[in-house]
Amino acid sequence: MKIFRRPALPGIGAEAALAEARRLLGRRIEQPARRAFLQRTLTLGGLSMLTGCSISDNAGVEAALTRVSQFNDRVQGWIFDPNQLAPTYPESMIARPFPFNAYYGEDEIRQVDEASWRLEVTGLVADKRRWTLAELRAMQQTDQVTRHICVEGWSAIGKWGGVRFSDFLARVGADTSAKFIGFKCADDYFTSIDMPTALHPQTLLALSWDGAPLPPKYGFPVKLRMPTKLGYKNPKHIQAIFVTNTNPGGYWEDQGYNWFGGS
Repeated sequence: MKIFRRPALPGIGAEAALAEARRLLGRRIEQPARRAFLQRTLTLGGLSMLTGCSISDNAGVEAALTRVSQFNDRVQGWIFDPNQLAPTYPESMIARPFPFNAYYGEDEIRQVDEASWRLEVTGLVADKRRWTLAELRAMQQTDQVTRHICVEGWSAIGKWGGVRFSDFLARVGADTSAKFIGFKCADDYFTSIDMPTALHPQTLLALSWDGAPLPPKYGFPVKLRMPTKLGYKNPKHIQAIFVTNTNPGGYWEDQGYNWFGGS
């Protein structure tokens, strides 16, 4: 039987390339400077061996980096344990004030009118309709004190309360065999998550912060809170949720951030 071997790469030893691949796979790739990080830590030969893409030009480099990121998404999804809980903390460790973070400044925080706001639910669900904030508050509530981890390198502990997202998905008759759930927000932000994360017991439709109604700067009226994901995967000011089998991408993900975004 003929054994296929990848042709040797000029000037790049196989052991060096494999070592680079192992180093890459042993580190996360979800930081904003993902592309710069990869270009610093991989030679072109090592990246070519890892991805199978031609990287003789900018388009080839982009294709190779996309392949690496997609591989990283698959690995994170494979090792994600839907039963493993993120650490919780005593209320004495809550950060007050909790940091504000968004793709815009604090002077541009969206002000959502509660009376007219509705949460639209569509896609692969049995009950497609709009929800009021009062209806969400009438569902069983739960609290968690967990750590928010930002891709920029800081973290802070906060207390969020709301409806377990798995309970909400069950209420609307969501097809939990679907792959993705997308979110559209009043501040024009959008993102999406995998179904196992959506069903994780600590994933919340957060309606409160530190025992009080969710303030505008933290996402009023509804924020998705996931301590198993990095901060940019936790959308604020949610106004639409849809269940789908097509990956909807996201605001930062479409600009090169890691899609899975696990913390």
